[in-house]
Amino acid sequence: MKNVRFLPVLVVVIVGVFVLGSALYTVDEVEQVIITQFGKPVGEPVTTAGLKFKIPFVQEVNPIDKRVLEWDGAPSDMPTKDKLYISVDLFARWRIVDPLQYFLRLRDERSAQSRLDDILGSETRNAVAKHELIEIIRTTKDREPLRDTAVLGDAVVSSTEQGSTMGALVPIEKGRKLVEQEIFKAAAEKVGVFGIELLDIRFKRINYNESVRPKIYDRMISERRQIAERFLSEGNGEAARIRGNRVRDLNKIQSEAYRQVEEIRGLADAKATEIYARAYNQSAQSAEFYEFTRTMASYPEMIGKNTTIVLSTGSDLFKFLKGMRVTKE
Repeated sequence: MKNVRFLPVLVVVIVGVFVLGSALYTVDEVEQVIITQFGKPVGEPVTTAGLKFKIPFVQEVNPIDKRVLEWDGAPSDMPTKDKLYISVDLFARWRIVDPLQYFLRLRDERSAQSRLDDILGSETRNAVAKHELIEIIRTTKDREPLRDTAVLGDAVVSSTEQGSTMGALVPIEKGRKLVEQEIFKAAAEKVGVFGIELLDIRFKRINYNESVRPKIYDRMISERRQIAERFLSEGNGEAARIRGNRVRDLNKIQSEAYRQVEEIRGLADAKATEIYARAYNQSAQSAEFYEFTRTMASYPEMIGKNTTIVLSTGSDLFKFLKGMRVTKE
């Protein structure tokens, strides 16, 4: 009988515990809660952590994450302004700042991710289509090219000194950072209506489309060949200049040596003539002997084996021949 007497009390306690358990809920530090009644939000969003109350059985708790969330888009092919198809892979960071608006428009994170795919993908296509490829792959417009002087050697240095544009980067107006900022600014306005704050967006990977990649590689090979041919032509020109300088210097040395030889010969001849004159002018007999020896020395130079000479009897060359006796063997 005692057990039967306490049975209603036990039932009341169990029902009370069940009702109280349905009326109590906890809010975590990384969550914010929307309370709905028959599917419609009631009251203000609960953004503080702790133990909270609601109407049991009628109201439901809808937790919403308030941490920084990640969006990682799938790679997408899109054309640039210069008609080159590239594969662009983006990532972004976002968070929910207006949970009520977020709940009314999107309900859950899966819907939010889908909407972000549409908005960020669309804005990325618009931004890429307005800029050339060089504007998207270059970080900033102030970047300086790196030259491997250990490989290229003095050719790069000489080309730079001569004002060559070899190795110079194509001038750009913005760069990838500003393009990312354009996408961020346009997308942040559109996702704001969903109670979402876009925190950051970045290009994760940019690659050529498979269909245009062989053409790009062919163009890169062609550009490398042009640079190689330029180096080769500059090398040939430098070699021709060196050879020309060598021939010029050699001719200059030879001409200078020939001039010095002739000067030395002239001085030697003048000295010899002076010595001869001083030696043979000591007396009349010495002068006659000098004249005789010089004339005799000139005969072998003028008369060959089959040479016929016609001389007058008054010729200086003939006067020594007149007194000669020819002996016959």
